[in-house]
Amino acid sequence: MTTMKALLSALLTAGLLAGCSSADSPALEPIPGSITYGGQPRTKLTKSPVGSAVYNQFYNESGQRVEETYILQPDRSLKLVRREVGPDSPD
Repeated sequence: MTTMKALLSALLTAGLLAGCSSADSPALEPIPGSITYGGQPRTKLTKSPVGSAVYNQFYNESGQRVEETYILQPDRSLKLVRREVGPDSPD
């Protein structure tokens, strides 16, 4: 009976986690200041291992701090995976 409960619990958990895939969320689009705004950078990151994180920080047109995270793909392109917009810059 305990084995059956454990199996049922594992199956329910797996089902819930399957619904959490990142494919359901829309892809982030580059904005002015993003590394990939206007296309991929001309220089390739040849020494960094695939899967490496690349961080970018800038201020947007409204003066808010923007922090972005990119992941280096197997073709050496950068994929934007996270963006956080912080408070306005200090005066």
